[in-house]
Amino acid sequence: MQKQKQEKIVSMFDDIAPTYDTANRVMSMGVDKSWRRKACDLAYKFYGKDSVDKIVDVACGTGDMMEFWRSRAAVNGIAVGDIVGVDPSVGMVDVAKEKYPKFNYHISKATEIPLEDSSADFLSITYGIRNVVERQKALKEFNRVLKQDGLVIILEFMKNENPSFIGQIRDFYMNKILPKVGGFISKNLEAYEYLPNSIEDFSTVENMQKELETADFEMLYTKSFSMDISTLLIARKK
Repeated sequence: MQKQKQEKIVSMFDDIAPTYDTANRVMSMGVDKSWRRKACDLAYKFYGKDSVDKIVDVACGTGDMMEFWRSRAAVNGIAVGDIVGVDPSVGMVDVAKEKYPKFNYHISKATEIPLEDSSADFLSITYGIRNVVERQKALKEFNRVLKQDGLVIILEFMKNENPSFIGQIRDFYMNKILPKVGGFISKNLEAYEYLPNSIEDFSTVENMQKELETADFEMLYTKSFSMDISTLLIARKK
């Protein structure tokens, strides 16, 4: 059952890959760029080193977060060696390779990352962890791949069980407006109806923190942005 669910999600992303970037920019009005910059800058600050050997971006999609890692390293005066993208969707990775051919890619699930133990300084997953069916298994895999004191960086749309008035406006926007916009651009309404449903079926911030701690991570930073639309979590491998 879990395997079938995961395969259906991957197939959905294959279908919307050609229009994914356009839909995302329109739906987020570009504000996701500021969230990504913040995530990168904070990770570099917490790590506190002037060089990073390897950064792994899981559920890399069309590669934008990988480019943010590269560009923000340059801004912060940090030398970065290898930037690796991992994603089970061939369609998404094909788009990423065309946009960013300088990076390395693996077609693989988050639970089966084809990298050596303790080989990465950072592992990021942006707006992808809620699409991982076997989430706790994936978090253990993240821990395996990271070096001692390496960082996991998660940006995600989190479930809010007790939304404020502004949060209710956010939920209306994400439940009623975004699916229609994304569906119009991609010609795949089902895929973009999946977005709000996947958030409702996902974890709260508090539960996500507990899951990271269970996977042998120490929480360093948690903050929600833009009416709690997006949440950033940074944790260190113990």
